[in-house]
Amino acid sequence: MLEDVFRDQWGRVFASLVGYLGDVDLAEEAAQEAFAIAAERWASDGPPDNPGAWLVVTARRRAVDRLRRDRTYAEKLRLLDRPEPVEIEMNETIIPDERLELFFLCCHPALNPEARVALTLRSLGGLETPEIARAFLVNDETMKRRLTRARTKIRVAGIPFTVPPDHALPERVRSVLAALYLIFNQGYGDGRADLAAEAIRLGRILIGLMPDEPDARALLALMLLHDSRRAARVRDGEIVPLHEQDRALWNDAQIEEGKALLDHAVRLGARGAYSVQAAIAALQTETPIDWPAVAALYDRLHELTGSAVVALNRAVAIAEVEGPAAALAIVDELDLGEYRYFHSTRAELLRRMDDVAGALAAYERALDLSTTEVERRFLERRIDELKGHRLANG
Repeated sequence: MLEDVFRDQWGRVFASLVGYLGDVDLAEEAAQEAFAIAAERWASDGPPDNPGAWLVVTARRRAVDRLRRDRTYAEKLRLLDRPEPVEIEMNETIIPDERLELFFLCCHPALNPEARVALTLRSLGGLETPEIARAFLVNDETMKRRLTRARTKIRVAGIPFTVPPDHALPERVRSVLAALYLIFNQGYGDGRADLAAEAIRLGRILIGLMPDEPDARALLALMLLHDSRRAARVRDGEIVPLHEQDRALWNDAQIEEGKALLDHAVRLGARGAYSVQAAIAALQTETPIDWPAVAALYDRLHELTGSAVVALNRAVAIAEVEGPAAALAIVDELDLGEYRYFHSTRAELLRRMDDVAGALAAYERALDLSTTEVERRFLERRIDELKGHRLANG
């Protein structure tokens, strides 16, 4: 039961404490102590009627006790700019939902993008440092230092716990959405279903806090539409391309929700990259896929982003419309030599053109750059098939 409460309440409790104390480190320590006390007391006494409020009250009391023991207690208590709590009634209003401020604090542009993602996972998602370290493929100590540096920068730079003013809001919202998308991509690309699910959960929270923000809805739509195919992406420990996936394994509820969110986002005025990507993902759930429409959307996405990776994905759509030779001409103009999907895409196009030697070389280069076991198995199978084909044909 406590694990469910932790997952559900950590972000709200932590945000409330940061807003009350004005100190990220103290808020985290107090929240951790409150959950530890809950684990002990609730096991014998049972949970309270309002677990979240109980946790906030307990954490605030622990924080004030810690300040009392601090030599700078008087100075810090004045910074709270409110009376010292003696008794706090536990009711629903004790937890003002300050998670929106916490989103903006974690994703302040003064922090580097990697720190924003890590802080968002720690502060709003409640993930432990080792979990975040695994997501970034670094050791625990490295991630601990990164989080410490980020918190120090927040304190030293005086980054405020607040929703930014209107003139700064668009840029800051973009930063928040980019952090969520990075979290999702890290989980989805590396087969970390828990991390992808966390990004979706945080996306739902953000929509609840900013219901009229069109790009937030578009991003959640995009994540849901991609995640709907998760059960079909891997078979027998090997990645499965879109056209080979068993559509019966797709999550129809997520697809419908994603399409509804996208429609709502467009009605609210979404016209950015997330909405275009979500529209592409929506088309890819249809049977048959309207590849000319997909290619046209990639044209629009490339106009918005100028990304070579987008141009690579556009080439995949072009291959379905005009054939692999037309697509290869596009791919070979791209400067993506260290990107594993560049080589695997070239390999597939060359394979379809019966250029066995060229496809083998490209698949082997993709294998050299691959970082996940499921991708490696797929590439190894493709290589074995081509070698077998070459032997069979002399």
